[in-house]
Amino acid sequence: MTDFFVRNGMLYDWAWTLSTVIGILVIALPLMLAVAMVIYAERKIWAAIALRRGPNVVGPFGLLQSFADGLKVFLKETIIPSSSNKALFLIAPIITFTTALIVWAVVPFDVGVVLTDINVGLLYILAASSLGVYGVILAGWASNSKYPFFSAIRAAAQMVSYEVSIGFVIICVVLYAGTFNLTGIVMAQQGNIGFGLLNGFGFNPLLFPMAVVFLISSMAETFRTPFDLVEAESELVAGHQTEYSSMSFALFWLGEYANVILMCALNAILFWGGFLPILNIPILYWIPGILWLLLKMSIFFFIFGWVKATVPRYRYDQLMRLGWKIFLPLSLLFVVLISGWLMLTRYGVGA
Repeated sequence: MTDFFVRNGMLYDWAWTLSTVIGILVIALPLMLAVAMVIYAERKIWAAIALRRGPNVVGPFGLLQSFADGLKVFLKETIIPSSSNKALFLIAPIITFTTALIVWAVVPFDVGVVLTDINVGLLYILAASSLGVYGVILAGWASNSKYPFFSAIRAAAQMVSYEVSIGFVIICVVLYAGTFNLTGIVMAQQGNIGFGLLNGFGFNPLLFPMAVVFLISSMAETFRTPFDLVEAESELVAGHQTEYSSMSFALFWLGEYANVILMCALNAILFWGGFLPILNIPILYWIPGILWLLLKMSIFFFIFGWVKATVPRYRYDQLMRLGWKIFLPLSLLFVVLISGWLMLTRYGVGA
């Protein structure tokens, strides 16, 4: 896009700036629309599982329900507790929302269809997504209320607990792909197993357990049921969001669902071929890669909604036990197994 503007007489610096802004808007605006639609879709999933109808009044089939909810929140008054730290109280939801958006800069939707195709894209996502917990911690502390503060402490412990195992899972993927670049990781999965017929590390027996660990850990990272101890309404009212209202509350919701969509995308990209078709058959490549990616993301989002509607919440000791006593040793074991397997098969015993 920069070259297009330069060829039409624009200075390179202005052309680069304009093309970058356009690229950001092309990703951010559809993402906000997607958040509204996935909230509607998730409510429909919950309703179907509970044998209810779900949203069906506002707009055809209830499609405008999320927009009506957004308008309602926008028109409400922003209430700031008198004893809170007002600056941090308002900054917290902005941090959560911003960190949920910036990680999308390196997500590839097809070959070359990515805002910034950097070599360390996976490390960038791991680092940027980790910053989101600061929004939760600041919200809990700045509210000057006991329930939000308990929620902030839980969020910090939970984030650390599951990021360790996610880190080891990512090491397994990088060892197999040989790169931190997300497009490179996707292309490394082409014809990876099944006599070249299947695209995806998830079909590899050595990496399938890590795909399961990553899926469960991604639910814990986004504070989704059964790992929603941060917002446990039976214990903490609404967790770190208890004192929030109006658009500050909405920013937490937008950030949460943007992170959920991101985790669905990462599950598809790291283990199930991303924008590649499931089968390595030439005719399937006629379908645009972004459609394959959206299909896989939709499957994972259905799993997220399905789990939330059916699985009861863990106790906090069960949450910690799963992260530290099961996922951490398991992922570390598979780092050793995959490293040994690659040394024997790809690099030779003497490498």
